[in-house]
Amino acid sequence: MFYVTTPNVTFKTRVQTDEAPGFAWKDMLTSEMFGSRRVVLVALPGAFTPTCSSTHLPGYEASYNDIRELDIDEVYCISVNDSFVMNSWLKSLSIENVKPVPDGAGEFTRKMGFLVDKSNTGFGYRSWRYSMVIDNGIVEQMFIEPGFDDNVDGDPFQISDAETMVKYLSDVREARAKAQESTESS
Repeated sequence: MFYVTTPNVTFKTRVQTDEAPGFAWKDMLTSEMFGSRRVVLVALPGAFTPTCSSTHLPGYEASYNDIRELDIDEVYCISVNDSFVMNSWLKSLSIENVKPVPDGAGEFTRKMGFLVDKSNTGFGYRSWRYSMVIDNGIVEQMFIEPGFDDNVDGDPFQISDAETMVKYLSDVREARAKAQESTESS
């Protein structure tokens, strides 16, 4: 059997605290985020960019509860941006549920094989747009936008959306329920 595991990466995050200066550094480890859990990870080219801000991330925020009810423990949004940018971006969009994952140096994105050169748009190296379900650190399903390559014209956004994810998770839940019924009746 062939499967893909998520790489071991430490994300440097900034969290608010009650003590001066009002924030602290906190490490987020992929082993803790993805181990012994089933999560959705949404990867975007950049904070404050048009499609990411108007549709992609807000779609996952709007579908957050539906996704969680489909046997998902958490929903994360990753981008090759630092923690300051990710936190400000989510705050500007009033995102309260989807958790930011700042891949500032692009380490996770590179190790997953999705770091692309977007110099043609002035971005430099960023993540390709995709979404995936991770079950105990193993990639269960990926929705990778078409046209994966460096310096692509346009910004494909067809299959990594929240609606596709909800449909997939619903179909999986239904298939598992049918398999369970079949097993119980035999």
